[in-house]
Amino acid sequence: MTHPTYASGTERVETWLAASTLHIRFNNPARHNALSVDMWEAVPPLLQLARDDDRVRLVVFSGAGEKAFVSGADISQFEDMRAAREAVVRYEAMAEQCLTGIHEFPKPTLACIRGWCIGGGVNVAIACDLRIAATDSVFSIPAARLGLGYRYSAMKNLVDLVGPGAAKDLFFTARRVDAAEAKAMGLVSRTCEPAALDALLAEYTTALGDNAPLTVATGKAIMREVLKPSPDLDLALCTALIRGCFDSADYTEGRNAFMQKRKPVFTGR
Repeated sequence: MTHPTYASGTERVETWLAASTLHIRFNNPARHNALSVDMWEAVPPLLQLARDDDRVRLVVFSGAGEKAFVSGADISQFEDMRAAREAVVRYEAMAEQCLTGIHEFPKPTLACIRGWCIGGGVNVAIACDLRIAATDSVFSIPAARLGLGYRYSAMKNLVDLVGPGAAKDLFFTARRVDAAEAKAMGLVSRTCEPAALDALLAEYTTALGDNAPLTVATGKAIMREVLKPSPDLDLALCTALIRGCFDSADYTEGRNAFMQKRKPVFTGR
């Protein structure tokens, strides 16, 4: 049987197969592993290959270096990719394809987190089934400081994981939480000292390599059914509300303030 070779097509995403685990590592350390367009686009093809590869029982996402898992989207690309309406549509579709691909992947996925896990990094982490983190990790969802809209799928993943109370706390305040608080609210499952993170990850790669893959896959599929949304959901309303954020003066102000390293002044328009 011929097995696929895993190559991302960009040096900013590293991949390797170790025993039964496919590792996907975001490799943009100069920007704290901020997700650029090529990084978002590299993930879905890798997952498509891994879906039918019977060697793969677990996919692990991590960040290069010791400072960040993913520090968010690459803000330097916002003027080109998110400033205009057409660019917003393209960018959101690209990110949605990546995150939905992780969330709907039939085999277990794990985010191994160290350092900054911000915005898009949180979205990658909560799209995974499992999250482990070093005690030096920091989490935040800064959308409200940028004036951008948050997709329904990402919000649902957050609420499903931590509950509406903690989700509102994180989202409305945009505050940063440390690994201990993230664990207490259920954002991550387990934490450890940075030096022990490799050993903790090895526990999971070994367990998933040894356990019955059909049982695990069946369990994941059934859990996904349990969490499916109501048939009365108004996705069109969600999309319109998000589009209103991206079309607003507040979004322009938030983006400009971020680039200029100043506090934004929002007007609600």
